[in-house]
Amino acid sequence: MKVVAINSSPNMGKGSTAMILTPFLEGMKEAGAQIELFYTKKLDIKPCQGEFNCWLKTPGKCFQQDDMQMLLPKLGSSDIWVFATPVHCDGVSGSMLNLWERMISVAKPFVELRNGHCRHPLHEGFKQGKVVLVSTCGHFELDNFDPMLLHIKAFTKNSNREFAGALLRPHGAGLRIMMKMGVQMDDIFKAAKEAGRQLIVDGRISPNTLNAISRELISLEMYLKGVNKAYQHIFNSLREK
Repeated sequence: MKVVAINSSPNMGKGSTAMILTPFLEGMKEAGAQIELFYTKKLDIKPCQGEFNCWLKTPGKCFQQDDMQMLLPKLGSSDIWVFATPVHCDGVSGSMLNLWERMISVAKPFVELRNGHCRHPLHEGFKQGKVVLVSTCGHFELDNFDPMLLHIKAFTKNSNREFAGALLRPHGAGLRIMMKMGVQMDDIFKAAKEAGRQLIVDGRISPNTLNAISRELISLEMYLKGVNKAYQHIFNSLREK
């Protein structure tokens, strides 16, 4: 089973998003999946120009020459897409959105009814498969992911794929800080790895496993106190320079 994972965190492998993504991919790999991981920060992906040449003049091909020529065939032949992104302005990061917009070239301009809804048919070579979201956010509540979930589920339907779940980590921006404070979270990383194994072996991720990844790490009171104290310390340090 082929998996293409794309991490759009500006901190790449050192960010909090990678702390959830890495064990998830390890679980899939140990279950026999072939993994290819890409970072949008390292990719040359130009913004969509909206001229629709990829629909009309050169169907399926964008006139811009960049890393999408390499990435699209890999996405088209993979069984699972994993999109990893922190929450930025209530949605996916800008580089992830840029990548998604460039994927318009895989669709045809015609319209068909799919499950009673108007969709664009895809060009040949793009197989059906699954989509998984991995995301972290700085705020405390789980519902901070709601706008992103609506977006990626719509994107999944338009891609004629199945949404296989989301590994969500609220109040996750300070994972490493909380670990230094002694907050226990080994079970979260084990659950992320188990989610990867389940997806490959069972074809699905259990709700209990996803809930374990999102569980509350600290109290809301501790979260508010810790965040504000940390930023006040940064401000004080900057003023002293």
